[in-house]
Amino acid sequence: MNSIMAAAMAGLAQSDESYALIRLRDQLVLLGVNAELRDNNSALMVHRPTSGMPVWVFVGYGGAYYSWQSAEQRHPVDDVEGAANVLAKYIAK
Repeated sequence: MNSIMAAAMAGLAQSDESYALIRLRDQLVLLGVNAELRDNNSALMVHRPTSGMPVWVFVGYGGAYYSWQSAEQRHPVDDVEGAANVLAKYIAK
C-alpha cells in the first residue's frame, strides 16, 4: 500500500472513531451527563456530576470498543446505549 492510500485509510478509521464518540456523547446528553468532544473529535471528556477529575473516553481496540480508565474499562461501540449507561453509573461513584 502506498503512502497516499495508507493516509486515506487512516483518515477513514479516524472518522469512524469520531462518529462513534459523537454517538456516545449524544446518548450521554440524553441521560443528562455533561460530555464534550475534544482534540479534533478523538476523545470524549465526560464530566462527573460532583467535583472531581473528568473521565476521558477513547475508541480503541481497532475501533471495536470505547475505553476509559487507562483502558481498564471498556464497552463495545456497537452498543452505544449500553456504553452510555455504564459510563453514567461509573462517573456517579
